[in-house]
Amino acid sequence: MIAPLEETAYAKINLALHVRRRRDDGYHELETIFAFLNQGDRLSIEPAEHFALEFTGKFGATLAKEYVPDNLIARAANLHQSSLAPAVKFRLEKNLPIASGLGGGSADAAAALRLLNGYFAPPLPASRLHDIAESLGADVPACINGVPVMGRGTGTFLEPVKNDVSGLFCLLVNPNIAMSTGPVFKGWDGVDHGPLPQGTAREILLNGRNDLERPAISLCPEISEILVLLTKSQPVVARMSGSGASCFAIYEDMESLMNASAEIVSQRPTYWTMSGCLR
Repeated sequence: MIAPLEETAYAKINLALHVRRRRDDGYHELETIFAFLNQGDRLSIEPAEHFALEFTGKFGATLAKEYVPDNLIARAANLHQSSLAPAVKFRLEKNLPIASGLGGGSADAAAALRLLNGYFAPPLPASRLHDIAESLGADVPACINGVPVMGRGTGTFLEPVKNDVSGLFCLLVNPNIAMSTGPVFKGWDGVDHGPLPQGTAREILLNGRNDLERPAISLCPEISEILVLLTKSQPVVARMSGSGASCFAIYEDMESLMNASAEIVSQRPTYWTMSGCLR
């Protein structure tokens, strides 16, 4: 029996997220720096008589209730093989909260594409993987390689950025509240507050912002409480990721990370947390 291949679907954070304008097609013109924790969901692939997708993990039960063909993993498999339901079984250990600003579904789709590229021969070229990823969602292309990268347009036009954040310690916190992206973008004030600063990933982290924090907080005040708690731990930066409700704090050392995590668990025991290092 062939052992299943496994991949980590790395949690995505936006070190900075600047909204420049609303486009004629209804989407928003963005500038962002994607970064990735070394933790996330776990996805495996193995031979099967027909396509199957199983869910485990803390948040797996929610996905198990959904219609499988609509899942991004299933859609990624179909597009990768140019056919419906290739004969493989995926098993997803869902550790990241759903609709949380951490790109969980996008990271899962990207991990599926990496697994499929290793499972089927010949592997698809990187350009084809990017095209498939872009068709699946704005965050999926950045999730393919899972390292810091600049995203423009809707986030799918990627440019390299100097990665000087790798190895920094990161704490993720979510109030266990799902946030739909649409209402948050709808609450954006429509004002262009300027482009991303120039520089390395760390310089942009230090000098950037998330233009969606204010509208997200208006819908979910718990985000503000989390940011206050994280700021008290004196991180390098504390900021909301994506459209929320997850927030992150960056630390130079493990001790600061562990102290901050313990404080969050003490103050908000019902909140979800995850700790790790930036890739």
